[in-house]
Amino acid sequence: MQIQDLPYPDPGVPDARSGPRFLWWLGRNQLRGQLRSLAWGLLHFLSVSSLPFCVGVAVQAVVDRSGERLALAGGLLALACAGNAIGDTFLHRAAITNWITAAARVQQLLARKTAYLGSALTRRVAAGEVVAVSTGDVEKIGWFVEAISRFTAAAVTIVVVCVALLVYQPALGIVVAVGLPVLALAVLPLLPRATRRADVQREKAGRATELASDTVAGLRVLRGIGGEELFLDRYRRASQDVRHAAVRSARMWSLISAIQVLLPGLLLIAVVWYGVHLAREGRITVGELVTVYSSVMIMTYPLRHFEEIAMAYSFSRPSAKRAARVLSLERATDAGGSRAAELPAGDLYDPATGLRAPSGLLTAVVCGDPDAAGRLAERLGGHPSEPGPAVLLDGTPLDELPLDSARTAVLVQDKDPVLLSGTLRELLDVPASGAVGAGEALAAAQCGDVLAALVEGSLDAEDPLDARITERGRSLSGGQRQRLALARSLITDPEVLVLDEPTSAVDSHTEARIAEGVRELRAGRTTVVFTSSPLLLDRADRVVLVHEGTVAAVGPHRDLVHTDSRYRAVVTRETDEETALGGTALGDVAAGEAALGDLRARATDGRAGARRELDELGLEELEEIEETA
Repeated sequence: MQIQDLPYPDPGVPDARSGPRFLWWLGRNQLRGQLRSLAWGLLHFLSVSSLPFCVGVAVQAVVDRSGERLALAGGLLALACAGNAIGDTFLHRAAITNWITAAARVQQLLARKTAYLGSALTRRVAAGEVVAVSTGDVEKIGWFVEAISRFTAAAVTIVVVCVALLVYQPALGIVVAVGLPVLALAVLPLLPRATRRADVQREKAGRATELASDTVAGLRVLRGIGGEELFLDRYRRASQDVRHAAVRSARMWSLISAIQVLLPGLLLIAVVWYGVHLAREGRITVGELVTVYSSVMIMTYPLRHFEEIAMAYSFSRPSAKRAARVLSLERATDAGGSRAAELPAGDLYDPATGLRAPSGLLTAVVCGDPDAAGRLAERLGGHPSEPGPAVLLDGTPLDELPLDSARTAVLVQDKDPVLLSGTLRELLDVPASGAVGAGEALAAAQCGDVLAALVEGSLDAEDPLDARITERGRSLSGGQRQRLALARSLITDPEVLVLDEPTSAVDSHTEARIAEGVRELRAGRTTVVFTSSPLLLDRADRVVLVHEGTVAAVGPHRDLVHTDSRYRAVVTRETDEETALGGTALGDVAAGEAALGDLRARATDGRAGARRELDELGLEELEEIEETA
């Protein structure tokens, strides 16, 4: 796999049982790249290691006054330098390719798992941790994968040099053959402690990233309540914890680096002292002494890769562990389903709660627990994140349908929909039946002021659909984002549409108009709305109260307000004391609130119509009306 061939057509099925197994799986899936990097690494390291032999031959040739051997040494030296340059160039190219392709594979796996799990992912793993895994952790994993081949080439080179020195000069070669493995293994006792400190640093950095992500996401709310300084202090403390952990980790790695410098220096001193002793006794030549000394000095370069692989593994192991944790998550149901792909149409029924949404009607569901409402809304879409009895659509279990078919038949919009950056046209370019146009959906969701705001913010956009939406729609208010998300859901025109609190951030007047628009646009289609708003409840064909996980009451909104105290407590926010003092009166007020909202909407429509009629009248007609009056 080359960089220009990315992304992978299929990144494969990872071994996510543990971090080390995941790293091993990545290495095996890049075997060709690893072998290529190993080959260029051997050429590079062996060329570097051959330089001392060439220098030793040249020095001895000068001592013996041999021009032929000096010329031979020069040719060998030039050949070694060429091999060094070529090997280093292509080793770097192959290593970077392995790094980027490994990181790209992990990112594709994470993206595929995120799309597969959907909203269930953030219920099991914090969103900040997912971001940290897909950014910083991916780089560390790629670093270790590409470092394996370079480390292998360095280890093979050290073995070859030790064998060559034993053959070339046994007296000094035995010293080097014993000393180099000691140098390579000397830092092993320190690695567990360094790894633990790296794990602590990574954990604290992940917490700081989660806190920063949550703070940025809620910045608008924080400013509204004056909580910026509080969260700033929390992030400052988390940042300092990361700094202290990084300093402790760096101290250990600096100790390892110091050992990697000190021990080769001691080995060089030993080789020189023993070599000079042998040269004085005439047991070795000056050229042989220079060769062995230079070889030991050159070996400090491949020995550095032992430290690098230890550091890469220490940092990548916790990263791989976190990535494997995300990649090991599975849905509670089989996304492939056990039935053939089909699109059933009929009543939607949940056996767990007894909730039934008749086909073609607008059903409002009142649930006192918002979290329970969110879980129920997710379950109605089929293939929920938690195990439980399957929801039936026209008697067909949605969990037995393929995930794509279930999502086509039943669309669920949760209470916190996300708007992706881009143009409004791109936002509304979603799989749809084609029966509902963009204009109809936007009108039903009362997005007129949203379009005006987008056009005003995009001066080069003549068509409102070409206006740009910033990241997550942050330039819009909460109500405006909510209405755009509702329009996106309406344009898909699914057989069953489930909306969880679709108007919680809009004013009552707009809410009344949205309720009427959704009712008209979804006529003949099954719609389920989770809400406690009297304005929406009053326009529903039927209202269902879900209390403590089961259906407790069914009926029109105005009847339930008068007859069911539990329903009235949720809709009117009625307390126990207020119930004792006169819950019925409050129920009347709640029932009248829907009518009042309707009157306000009609009054506004009347004022707008009056203005249009007056604009159409000429000045003479207006004067005649005044005189008559």
